[in-house]
Amino acid sequence: MIEQAREDFLAFRGFPPEHWRKSWSTNTLERFNKEIKRGSRVVGIFPNDAAITSLVGALMLDQQEECQLDGRVVFSELSMAKLVNISDKLQDQTVAAEATAA
Repeated sequence: MIEQAREDFLAFRGFPPEHWRKSWSTNTLERFNKEIKRGSRVVGIFPNDAAITSLVGALMLDQQEECQLDGRVVFSELSMAKLVNISDKLQDQTVAAEATAA
């Protein structure tokens, strides 16, 4: 099963090495899930799916605003620039492969 999932399992290696440590950690996700759980306990029962989506969306906006106000940055601008360069290279490779196949 691991061999079949090898490409998915190692997908993080397509990102700059500076991103790997943050990608491995689930701390941010676990914290966000706790916030959703806390918020849903307050509401109790949701009348419909839209109400759930509204709560989760509001919590996501709160998290983003909190990060912006605190000046927290998950990935530096320099490492994000590397990511854009990787994306451009992959796109160029895809275009070249399609041109060769045609």
